[in-house]
Amino acid sequence: MADIVVSPLGRIAEMAVRHGCREMLSLVARGQDFHRPAVIDGTKHLTIGVNDISFAGTGDLIAPQEAHVEQIIDFARRWDRTRPLLVHCWMGVSRSPAAALIAALAVEPDQDDDALAKRLRLASPFATPNARLVEIGDEALSRQGRLLAAVRAIGRGADADGNAPFLLPLLPEKVTHAD
Repeated sequence: MADIVVSPLGRIAEMAVRHGCREMLSLVARGQDFHRPAVIDGTKHLTIGVNDISFAGTGDLIAPQEAHVEQIIDFARRWDRTRPLLVHCWMGVSRSPAAALIAALAVEPDQDDDALAKRLRLASPFATPNARLVEIGDEALSRQGRLLAAVRAIGRGADADGNAPFLLPLLPEKVTHAD
C-alpha cells in the first residue's frame, strides 16, 4: 500500500522521482505558476487554487472552502494507491499537511484520528495543518470533531524554512522522513 509524500513546491520533482509518484495534488495560490514534474501523469494531477488563510478578507486571497475539500476527497478516492501520492503547497507546512490528513481519511476512514495526527507530527515536527481545511475536512468526512481535536492536540509545528518534505503513512506501520 502506498503512502502520501508531502512536499514544498521547490522539491516536488525530486520527491516525485525519489518515491515513484505518478499522481499529484497541488494546493497553491490561484494563478501561481509552476512546472509539473514529467513523471506525474497529467491526467492524475489536480491543482486547487487556494491561499494559506483561514478566512477570506479583502483582496484576491481565496480561503479554503467546502468545494476545495470535496475536490481533495474525490481526488484521493480516485488515487490508485499503487504508488505514493504527492501532495504539495508552497512550503509543505500548512495546506498540504491538511490535505494529506483529509486524503488519508478519505481512503482509510476506519483509522483513528489521534493516531493519524500523531503520525503526522512524528513524520514532520514542522507541520501546522491549515485549520480551515481541517475543520471543513472533519465535517465533510463525518469525523464528528475528532480530526479537528486531534490536530489541535498536536499543536503548532516548529518554525520551518519550507525545505522539509515528509512521508505520511496511511496506516500506523511505519513513519519515515522523505529526505
